Amino acid sequence: MSLTTRLIAATLPLVPKLVVGRIARRYVAGETRAEALAMVRSLNEAGACATLDLLGEEVSERSKAEAAVAEYIGLFEDIERQRLDANVSIKLTLLGLKSDEGFCRENVTRIAATAAKSGNFVRIDMEDSSCTAATLRIYEAVHSEHGNLGCVLQAYMRRTLDDIGRLPADQPNVRLCKGIYIEPRPLAWKGYETVRANYTAALEKLLRNNVYVAIATHDEHLVCEAEVLIDKLVLTPDRYEFQMLLGVDEELRAILLERGHKLRVYVPYGRDWYRYSMRRLRENPEVARHVLRAALGLGSRR
Repeated sequence: MSLTTRLIAATLPLVPKLVVGRIARRYVAGETRAEALAMVRSLNEAGACATLDLLGEEVSERSKAEAAVAEYIGLFEDIERQRLDANVSIKLTLLGLKSDEGFCRENVTRIAATAAKSGNFVRIDMEDSSCTAATLRIYEAVHSEHGNLGCVLQAYMRRTLDDIGRLPADQPNVRLCKGIYIEPRPLAWKGYETVRANYTAALEKLLRNNVYVAIATHDEHLVCEAEVLIDKLVLTPDRYEFQMLLGVDEELRAILLERGHKLRVYVPYGRDWYRYSMRRLRENPEVARHVLRAALGLGSRR
């Protein structure tokens, strides 16, 4: 991370919430389920499918976790009723993972059972390294029972290639991303090109192991590497999909759709938009620079 990027990241908490909120509209569908579903419909009309994410994490109160379960169940009911092409992504710390793993697993089971009724799918998001082992345990256990779950592996984690070898034998489904949490060097690869190289290696291992892969990246180099692998392995479109975040590189999204790839957009929504938006801005210094200029009243001069 450059000095300029570090300075921008350090300054972001000083930006008024109102300014961040204006920028967040690009990355977050809204605060309500209705707004999120409307966004999914517009994406479907443009040829993309979606995965819906209720924002929130690090919940310790059982009542908040249970409220999240109820919201996810309502999402699946609305997706079926409105005939939308969408599934749901869940974060386990929103479902009580940090306080009671057994309780969290019960919540995931309820969500998966609801999704199964309409033939839908649940993606368990990956969080920081303190959650990795428990997340994979819950994924394997609930997937073996319902068969409609997928997990996420992060290319910057040193354990990822080993984790691929431990995936369930029965129809494993993995989203592969670079990873965004700050992790210590013993656990995570450092260096832009190093992470890229491990991403490509992990993607090839997944595809050769007959894993359905959600190729989650906005990095055009990795998109190119993925297309090379798809061609080399002669994969049909039912073996993979691309995934992108809402509001990020919509031109690349359109290109992938035009090339005949299945593409799914990650659609976050909910009242906990501020923390999510700050994370997105820290990842994208160019956008963050515009936010800071807006906060300081330094609009473009012509």
